[in-house]
Amino acid sequence: MGKHASGPGGQANYTATAIGLHWLIAFGIFAAFGLGLYMTGIPGLTPTKLKLFSWHKWLGVTIFIVAVLRVIWRATHAAPPVAPGTPAWQARAAAAAHHMLYVLILIVPITGYLYSLAAGVPVVYLGLWKLPVLIEASDTLKPIFKFAHIWLNYGMAAIVVVHAAAAIKHQLVDRDGTLGRMIPFLR
Repeated sequence: MGKHASGPGGQANYTATAIGLHWLIAFGIFAAFGLGLYMTGIPGLTPTKLKLFSWHKWLGVTIFIVAVLRVIWRATHAAPPVAPGTPAWQARAAAAAHHMLYVLILIVPITGYLYSLAAGVPVVYLGLWKLPVLIEASDTLKPIFKFAHIWLNYGMAAIVVVHAAAAIKHQLVDRDGTLGRMIPFLR
């Protein structure tokens, strides 16, 4: 398992790779979610809307690739232990939230990809590489994947909000250095 740098009070920090992958995924999700909300609010099927859908798909594919790398990194490098004095229920809740986020950062792009295919629209990554067509267009599957993609996104957003709130609580109330392990300039 990977070595961790020592932080405040000898507390272990995340590696630079884990931090970089975390923030790439976080910013990617934030951008894709915002873009998804914006583009779906545009009435009709305009050239701008089509361009934004392409960008959204490109973000989704990129997030998926980085998420796979993040999951591999996490599987081969243990996360540092929770801050000393953290109640057991909070440690369990944090672990559960992290596991759900790992699952969602993989499943959300997959449901978007399958939704696009079920709608009969292939995904051409960065306008250069046509991704495999795993399923044919399907009026039956399209609403299922659309529903899954939308509601898994909202579920992920809710978990992210709780995750961020908990990190801020650790920084401002507990003052235990937890947030500084993921944001090095706070150390």
